[in-house]
Amino acid sequence: MYEQVSHSLLNEILIKLKPEIKKHELRHFYTRLGANFYAIYSLFHLLYGDRDDFEEQALRLVETMAKQYMERSKKLKTKDIEREKDHNWFLSQKWVGMALYTDGFANNLSGLNERLSYFQELGVNMIHIMPILQCPEGKSDGGYAISDFRRVDERIGTNDDLHELSESLKKRDILLTMDVVVNHTSNEHDWAKRARLGEKKYQDYYYLFDNREIPDMFEETMPEIFPETAPGNFTWDAEMNKWVMTVFNDYQWDLNYSNPAVFIEMLDIILFWANQGADIIRLDAVAFLWKKIGSACQNEREAHLILQLMKDCCQVTAPGVLFIAEAIVAPVEIIKYFGEDAINAKECEIAYNATLMALLWDAVATKNARLLYQGLRSLPDKLERATWLNYVRCHDDIGLGFDDTDIRAVNYEPVNHRKFLIDYYTGNFSDSDARGFPFGHNLKTGDARISGSLASLVGLETALESENPDRINNAMQHILLLHSLILSFGGIPLLYYGDELGTLNDCNFLNDENKAHDTRWAHRPDFDWDKAELRHQSGTTQHHIFNAIKKMIAVRKGIPAFADFNNRELIHVDNPHLFVYSRFNLTRSAGGVLVVVNFDANPQYLDLNNPYIKAVLSHGHISDLVSGDKPALFKDQLVIPPYHFYWLTDQQRLS
Repeated sequence: MYEQVSHSLLNEILIKLKPEIKKHELRHFYTRLGANFYAIYSLFHLLYGDRDDFEEQALRLVETMAKQYMERSKKLKTKDIEREKDHNWFLSQKWVGMALYTDGFANNLSGLNERLSYFQELGVNMIHIMPILQCPEGKSDGGYAISDFRRVDERIGTNDDLHELSESLKKRDILLTMDVVVNHTSNEHDWAKRARLGEKKYQDYYYLFDNREIPDMFEETMPEIFPETAPGNFTWDAEMNKWVMTVFNDYQWDLNYSNPAVFIEMLDIILFWANQGADIIRLDAVAFLWKKIGSACQNEREAHLILQLMKDCCQVTAPGVLFIAEAIVAPVEIIKYFGEDAINAKECEIAYNATLMALLWDAVATKNARLLYQGLRSLPDKLERATWLNYVRCHDDIGLGFDDTDIRAVNYEPVNHRKFLIDYYTGNFSDSDARGFPFGHNLKTGDARISGSLASLVGLETALESENPDRINNAMQHILLLHSLILSFGGIPLLYYGDELGTLNDCNFLNDENKAHDTRWAHRPDFDWDKAELRHQSGTTQHHIFNAIKKMIAVRKGIPAFADFNNRELIHVDNPHLFVYSRFNLTRSAGGVLVVVNFDANPQYLDLNNPYIKAVLSHGHISDLVSGDKPALFKDQLVIPPYHFYWLTDQQRLS
């Protein structure tokens, strides 16, 4: 495709722009548009070039970007320029995130605004507020069935409340992360209502069919996302007399991105929330954006093209805004959401490290790091100017999506091993204190995922009931051990609200008919502020966990080696209970850190004569960054207590 063609089209578009756009001072916009337009044109043409209205749609695309640029505040434009100059700003070790439900954490946006000192106390400076946009009562999928993409749900607050929160966060140097659900709408969205009334324009926004012929062809290869509660991928709409594609729930209608009008609408919505002050936009369910008969309708090439196009367009209007890819897919697929065939991220700068999360839970259950090491070794390096969100827990279930090849490589049988993990975490394994719930159980395959709070899954709930100090201590050590990994591994650590206090399962969801069928509500608690006050009371579990995590966060922020520039090396050791890796500065000079984690109930020993370890540490000068102590040594071996971790440095080299 010739660059002259794209430039010719751009010239025509600029001539046709509406007068209200032309009269504005758009110097930075035009500079970025010119720099990015060939890529935008190429992607738009790949997706929609065979349409008769291609040039008309391209004009609408540029007008949408321009109008949102005009709406962008002077403050946000200044921040865009700052971040363009310091384009690796988000790779710094200073960032630590927390995900939360606004209503669960502080009732509403105003309440959240009043609680910002809590985050500063802990050291959190990135807040991901789970979806807050207008949703129907009951059929909301926890906020992911949007009925109005431009309005905050009145139960959470107003758009003005969000603006006030955004301003408060910026004064405190705290990033705001928001969700945009890009794959589907609620069936109560205005687009869906107008489709039901027969408006062709809006019927073309969705996948609608008069009979089962094409849906049945799709079903041959499409998996079921919620087989228990929403079997199949299509729902009959009696009012419209059509079958609707509904991959997630029957009230969530999938958007048809083969229609460029859908792409432009959703880009406009993304830029709208960027203009409300969102620093980071989490794009939900991106793996599902393109549907193709004969495929699983996940991870299709066109889905990646859509994300690349969204990113290029955002770079023109709001270049300071980052994208998170919410793609909980196979490890080999996750890495692609940074963008393939590139050095710098070309799709989303941030992606969930679901592989690390699932492998951590495997290591806790098996008390060894064999699959953890194997699975991470198989994961390709991320691109430059891209980073992971590393998390122990999130609002969603725990899927056991590690690769079967890796499972076999450590001498487990995949089906039996996953069954063991499900049994271990749902109370069906005798040697487990976990209190979890199965989620998404598929009767056809036997597959399931796991729900439950972090504290309950590592046995704190059981331990507190037993009033056994050793079991309580072991459970707390697990919580700290897991957080030590996400804080040191490389990426942005994302805590989940309540985990910093050891919050247990909340089973009140069983009393709500709209939630009782969904066990994920067990780990979506109402934050108990009375218990949170116990973080100041010595001897409580809340005090122990909160202050230990607070200290780790503070230490992390002062160690340049914890910034994320692909500066980590996994280290193979003979002891299967240990997980070991090094973090180093880009110059590999002073300040390297050796992270050592013991997943076993017994003390373990690390041979310090390993050449990869000696490259970081020398005997006699080792200290732990978190405790400040010198760990125990026996001959040439480091002693690691049960369920313990170290962030080790060589004081001699550090100085």
